[in-house]
Amino acid sequence: MESTNQTDAIEFLLLGLSDDPELQPIIFGLFLFMYLVTFLGNLIITLTISAECHLHTPMYFFLSNLSVADICISSTTVPKMLLNIQTQDHRITYSGCLTQACFVLLFAGLENCLLAAMAYDRYVAICHPLRYTVIMNSCFCSILIVVSLAISAVNALLLSLMVLHLNFCTEVEIPHFFCELAQIIKLACSDTLINNILIYISAFMFGGIPFFGIFLSYTEIVSSVLKIPSRQGRHKAFSTCGSHLSVVSLFYGTGLGVYISSAVTESPRKTVVASVMYSIVTQMLNPFIYSLRNRDMKEALMKHVGRIASIV
Repeated sequence: MESTNQTDAIEFLLLGLSDDPELQPIIFGLFLFMYLVTFLGNLIITLTISAECHLHTPMYFFLSNLSVADICISSTTVPKMLLNIQTQDHRITYSGCLTQACFVLLFAGLENCLLAAMAYDRYVAICHPLRYTVIMNSCFCSILIVVSLAISAVNALLLSLMVLHLNFCTEVEIPHFFCELAQIIKLACSDTLINNILIYISAFMFGGIPFFGIFLSYTEIVSSVLKIPSRQGRHKAFSTCGSHLSVVSLFYGTGLGVYISSAVTESPRKTVVASVMYSIVTQMLNPFIYSLRNRDMKEALMKHVGRIASIV
């Protein structure tokens, strides 16, 4: 196929999960259900935290931002996929594909930074409880969010704009349900060495460094908790970290699963199925993890459900 650098002439094809016509209604219904659960669940978490004064703490401040990021990353990928299935038109323009890839990178990077910030919050709360309100003040928490968003945006723009110098074939197929940057680069007809190097650097910055920070935070937390003499005190301290540890395990576990599946299999379809866990299922389960494993959040949600039921 001929290569071209005329971006207006390029159209990508998002192949999705399957090209079997009989499976399309099932896939549509499943992803619509997961998207609605993700959107409504994270929206309820955000509204509950905003409405309850006793939840206006750094931990829940970061959680509300994580919920917003979950809504954004799901809304960047799933509606386009549902539209493609409904219209049976899997085309996406060059600019539309790069825009989608940019926003996926932005919100995925933001989620990594937020999980690291939440781990630091737990570290300060358990290891330095007397200085907690001084260190984790509202100004510092806001700065963490702004800095996380800024560096995620710079990273996403840099990686996306670096694709502009690549030449592509006039019509290319992406074996995915959204425009993933790595899949786009694989389809380039020109040299992609610089792009691949930047992807590895970005993966280290937004995957390796936050994970290392989380690991160090919990190493200090475990060390401090084990020094607590009472069993009840140790259990109470660990219980404040349970929800965050579950989300971290799910987030990085599924991410590692995507990496391993892409490394050991040559089938792009299997890699796509693995990436569903990382890019959709994780965001859907986060509200359930925090509402079921966190007593304060559970009580606040039950109170709001009771108010809605009384009105109805």
